[in-house]
Amino acid sequence: MDPEFGVNRTSVTEFILLGLVETEQLQSVVFVVFLFAYLVTVGGNLSILAAILVEPKLHTPMYFFLGNLSVLDVGCITVTVPSMLARLLSHKRTIPYGACLTQLFFFHLLAGMDCFLLTVMAYDRFLAICQPLTYSTRMSQTVQRILVAVSWALGFTNALNHTIALNTLNFCGPNAVNHFYCDLPQLFRLSCSSTQLNELLLFVAAAFMAVTPLVLITVSYAHVAAAVLQIHSVEGRKKAFSTCGSHLTVVCLFYGTGIFNYMRLGSEESSYKDKGVGVFNTVINPMLNPLIYSLRNPDVQDALWRVLVGRQSLT
Repeated sequence: MDPEFGVNRTSVTEFILLGLVETEQLQSVVFVVFLFAYLVTVGGNLSILAAILVEPKLHTPMYFFLGNLSVLDVGCITVTVPSMLARLLSHKRTIPYGACLTQLFFFHLLAGMDCFLLTVMAYDRFLAICQPLTYSTRMSQTVQRILVAVSWALGFTNALNHTIALNTLNFCGPNAVNHFYCDLPQLFRLSCSSTQLNELLLFVAAAFMAVTPLVLITVSYAHVAAAVLQIHSVEGRKKAFSTCGSHLTVVCLFYGTGIFNYMRLGSEESSYKDKGVGVFNTVINPMLNPLIYSLRNPDVQDALWRVLVGRQSLT
């Protein structure tokens, strides 16, 4: 048996991240835009988190999960954008092989956690609207923590599997990644060994991490819609739908871009689309989430007012 069987024989010690644009003038514009987006995203999500912590009315399971989502959004944009901004400042586009794998691991950890947390949030709405009499016992603090812990564990397992599998590939030729962060589809194209097993793993993981949660979310909201339509009060229906509308919007944005990105493996002419989807996943989605959840929610708006202005509750 070959003693080197299964051992990574990568000769590439670093990758070159080509980034979003090539011209220096556009790089300056990209730097300013992404720095602004990063500050807005971190500020917005930390404000949501602070509002949830200081406002007693928001000490409920729904907002506990929303606080965790805000932490994920900060983590997701922090994994990708600051390193890109540093490369734009230094005009150095290289990233060490180990740093690339580390970035990939944390990106998939947070994205995987996002999949399961959105599912948990849908389940929470299902219990709150369809089974309100047993909601407090079925969604106790212990249950909430277990659901979040399981989501982290599943996200960690998914990210670790992809990182280990990628580390078995050989990279012995081109090392230019046509993206602004390290991700699986772009790295597969640079491998000089077969990526068939890696792509199969990604496909299976997508079915487990994306399709299964999406089915569960759909089933949960089908029951929610049926229950809400039985409410005779127009105001009651409006309130029930308003608590679900924000979550459904986030689900559509997250899964829409994710499926578009990872279900097109093997496409050689999709680099610009990949970058656009990458911007949406890592920047736009995390930046929009605080706005989506606070836009039509007076409780969150009131709590944010207290955090940002320092005044007492308006209600």
